[in-house]
Amino acid sequence: MLVRTEELKKHFLIGQGQTLHAVDGISLTIEENEILGLVGESGSGKSTFGKTLIGLHPRTSGLAFYRETPLPDNFKTSDHLRYSKEMQMIFQDPYSSLNPRMTVLDIIGEGLRLQGEQTGKEIRERVAYWLQRVGLHPDHMSRYPHEFSGGQRQRIGIARAMIIEPNFVVCDEPISALDVSVQAQVINLLDELKQSMGLTLLFIAHDLSMVRYVSDRMAVMYLGALAEVGPSNEVFFEPQHPYTRFLVESNPEPDPNTERERAHKPIVGEITSPVNVQPGCRFANRCPRVMDRCRVETPQLIATSENRQVACHLYN
Repeated sequence: MLVRTEELKKHFLIGQGQTLHAVDGISLTIEENEILGLVGESGSGKSTFGKTLIGLHPRTSGLAFYRETPLPDNFKTSDHLRYSKEMQMIFQDPYSSLNPRMTVLDIIGEGLRLQGEQTGKEIRERVAYWLQRVGLHPDHMSRYPHEFSGGQRQRIGIARAMIIEPNFVVCDEPISALDVSVQAQVINLLDELKQSMGLTLLFIAHDLSMVRYVSDRMAVMYLGALAEVGPSNEVFFEPQHPYTRFLVESNPEPDPNTERERAHKPIVGEITSPVNVQPGCRFANRCPRVMDRCRVETPQLIATSENRQVACHLYN
């Protein structure tokens, strides 16, 4: 395996003795040359998990490994320089993730400059190569981010991550801010880069259909914890956790007539607070199959088959 976490937690102190449990005990493995899709509603902790995994947030507790080498709890500058060669991130917002005062040459080439292993001419040549690789023109390197569309900016962000030639890339909802037509172009670009470079991707999104299309396995998060993990097609077509079932049922149909006529089953009940989390299943207040033990005993992620895991008392 390439990446592994054990009970990884990231909590934020929000004042008055309260703690936000953004990521609360995630144990997950990502195999080499795999695309793992991480899905869930907004606020479920997906992005925080990705950022904590690669050291952009210090861990509250738990362990993280890269090629079975333990990663530091709190990355220092030297750690960022060391592991940035192996792990990179493509950010969600192509507008705020690019420095408006830097040219495209400076933005994409910054990682190479920080490594200090190439001359200015070599960096310029690599930036020109990667601009072409992501579908832009080398002449664009003298321009600034405001001169580009959202899709072009995301391509610049992809080039910035890939120019280091990493092995592992966290894709933090890289298409959510883009038009549908542009989304397909970016997905195809990522797939081509994955195949040609042998990349391993953590693909974070809330669109289950898109994640099923691009990923080998799918992990479902709810309020900082994993609800279900398994092969993408199995999780999508045969969901085991009640929350995953609701997510799949809420996924819109491509045919507008079918979508208009089908019965929608909204999730009822109040969302459990992620602040000062108490024992019990986080989905208990909204689950149609809730049992007494669900409100007092936190379900553990257990194997239901060779490739499937679920955190639900219906299975243990």
